[in-house]
Amino acid sequence: MEPLLLYPDPPPPVLVQALDLAGYPWKAAGTAEAATRLEPGDGWAGAVVCADVDGEGAFALCRALRKRDLPLEPLLVMVAGHQLADLELREDMFDDFCVSPFQDRELEARLKHLFWRTGQGTRPELVEYGPLILNLETYQAAIAGRPLDLTYMEYELLKFLATHPGKVFTREILLSRVWGYEYYGGARTVDVHIRRLRAKLGTEHEHLISTVRSVGYRFGQSRWGL
Repeated sequence: MEPLLLYPDPPPPVLVQALDLAGYPWKAAGTAEAATRLEPGDGWAGAVVCADVDGEGAFALCRALRKRDLPLEPLLVMVAGHQLADLELREDMFDDFCVSPFQDRELEARLKHLFWRTGQGTRPELVEYGPLILNLETYQAAIAGRPLDLTYMEYELLKFLATHPGKVFTREILLSRVWGYEYYGGARTVDVHIRRLRAKLGTEHEHLISTVRSVGYRFGQSRWGL
């Protein structure tokens, strides 16, 4: 997937975090000239322009992006509440808008809809289970919107469990499926990683990984709700 163009440069941290967690690559530019200079060979996937930070500069950029030989789309603008009344006069400059402060899921939904409508992008491959989101392209994870700082093997173990919700796995199966058949570590390795994952999920969400006594571990609920 080609990167999104973000304005301004640097972009707001909350926007960066939301896009990073959703798996959308991006590059920031502060002017139309910079946007042209940084543009990938296959073009931008779209643009997210923060008009709530600098309205005059933001809409000047939107105007320039629309006047190109191949107008940039989709173009999403982030606006403050007091700017809503003026949007009707500028509706030719953007494809959709989102009001700040925004919810991450709303931003993702609007981008997904714009990409579907224009056919110029796709949603990154995600694994979602309740409050847990795993991005399979960027190896990022978040629980209830909070980024998780996972090691590679912690991520791989959580990904395996989350893609098989409700199923019980012995320590031996987890070792072979996650670590590989050539791994010579003992079953204690699994216990240690499970304990670390639960700690990072936090007390509110550690129950996502349950212990099945004398058998192994299960992620989420069994199909019978046991």
